[in-house]
Amino acid sequence: MLEDLPPFMTVEQAAKALQLGRSKTYELTIEWERSGGVSGLPFVWFGCQKRVPRAALVRFVERLLRAPAT
Repeated sequence: MLEDLPPFMTVEQAAKALQLGRSKTYELTIEWERSGGVSGLPFVWFGCQKRVPRAALVRFVERLLRAPAT
């Protein structure tokens, strides 16, 4: 399923893939930027637009699956 996603997604496309709201997904990109890449959803800038690489989305999900429940 994830291999069907484009190599670079808009935040809205990433939100749909994660089944999250657009605002929450934007919050996760801001968290990633502010934490220096420690937590949150990785993205890259294409000009003034955020794009979420498919590979980063896969790693994000894998990291969540490995995290201990709190």
